[in-house]
Amino acid sequence: MTNESTQPEIILASASPRRAALLRQVGLPVRIHPSGLDEGGEETREGETPEAYASRLALAKARDVADRLKRGLVIGADTVVVCDGRVLGKPRDRVEARAFLLSLAGRTHRVITGVAVVEAETGRAEVGTSATSVRMRAFDAEEAARYVASGEPLDKAGAYGIQGRGALLVEEIQGDYFTVVGLPLVLLAALLRRFGVDPWGPGDAEGDPRTRSARTVGEAPVDGFSLDTPVQV
Repeated sequence: MTNESTQPEIILASASPRRAALLRQVGLPVRIHPSGLDEGGEETREGETPEAYASRLALAKARDVADRLKRGLVIGADTVVVCDGRVLGKPRDRVEARAFLLSLAGRTHRVITGVAVVEAETGRAEVGTSATSVRMRAFDAEEAARYVASGEPLDKAGAYGIQGRGALLVEEIQGDYFTVVGLPLVLLAALLRRFGVDPWGPGDAEGDPRTRSARTVGEAPVDGFSLDTPVQV
């Protein structure tokens, strides 16, 4: 699909400023085209794992945008927090945000981000997930209420943002930080390589490792991440 001098347009199916900022941080030019799907309106299916749930929603978002485009690679992502087997998405209101936070206080939970890349021209999809363990320090209802009053938790899975004031509540993480932010970059790079996209940009020197077959590089296992087959929506 690509050659050494060109890269396909990359489209982010999300209005999330933090995801767009991460893509630009690593030098990937991106066009923002948010999905029209209601992120809060989808429930887990019977027997569905949190990983499968996050993957399914990420793919649904990417396909929603890709189906309206003629070309380009569309990135969809979805992040959930899992504690005691319960999946916590974005809180519906301040009351639920406070309840989410108190359920996480002084405990360890998992953050799972599903990522999907869909080729608009062909409909081909590549999907993967990444999981990170996060331990919250102990805090009381008053502190949780003060954080909720800031407004930051209301559009975040699990009702906190590690890249913002929510960092004051996080004691320790084990795994990929960017998974918690909402876009695991190493996983995304592996998925893009499956489409022949080199995240370092096209190389122009003979023998430059950046000009190697991206598909071959992308086939290598990625520690800490799961590269899935496409899920059905």
